[in-house]
Amino acid sequence: MVDVAGSRWVITGAAGTIGTALRTALAEMQVELVSTDIRPVSPVAPQDVVATADLSDLNSLVELFENADGVIHLGGIPDEADFHDLAEVNIVGTYHVLEAARRAGVPRVVYASSNRLTGMYSAGDPVSSDMPPRPDGFYGVSKVAGEALCRLYADKFGISTIAVRIGSYEHRPGSAREQRTWLSPSDAVRAFLAAMTTAEHVAVFYAVSANTGRWWDLKAGDAVGFIPEDDAARWGAAEDYDPNLPQGGIYASKEYSIDKMSL
Repeated sequence: MVDVAGSRWVITGAAGTIGTALRTALAEMQVELVSTDIRPVSPVAPQDVVATADLSDLNSLVELFENADGVIHLGGIPDEADFHDLAEVNIVGTYHVLEAARRAGVPRVVYASSNRLTGMYSAGDPVSSDMPPRPDGFYGVSKVAGEALCRLYADKFGISTIAVRIGSYEHRPGSAREQRTWLSPSDAVRAFLAAMTTAEHVAVFYAVSANTGRWWDLKAGDAVGFIPEDDAARWGAAEDYDPNLPQGGIYASKEYSIDKMSL
């Protein structure tokens, strides 16, 4: 494991489930943390400096990012919502994070993307991170835009950007879909640690456990040093899942998006 002790990382969306678990793991590795969220954040260790910050406030982000070795951008609306809200928070907010990193001289941004970016592929179609996006909703669209911004800032401004397409983060899989898409808490830490420390300048990979019957290719993750160790099969054999159904499951239904539109 690469030694990250003494490095300084800013984490947006730090009050969330993944943010809290990741901060706890990194603090145990002696990483200096700056934890930010629009909600109040409780420190997980003495070296965890917390701050309330809004992704709409570019100047505040620049100030928080000063002297950081990297930013892990978890902040944003985490599920389907009205497109206007997603555009403002997830797309414009991600632009602000990347632009603040550029202005503050931060060398790397790790972007929390999502498997929902490819949720319209059929379950019978193996998917790799270099295939065209097929989002299962407007949330997925916002992640497509976020990954495009990451690529722009890597190509044009020289910031290393690593996009982590997060699977179904749960303590245990709870459905036939999650038996394929499950990301264990331990593998989530492995995925983000790989993204923080890889020698790659720009990359996109799926953060998914080594599940039997998973839909997503692990080669891109292997290239950045992400080697998952858990398998949903430990909780029992995978239930049948119609290969003609979209990988996004219920998230791919028309109703899931329409019900959240501001009409």
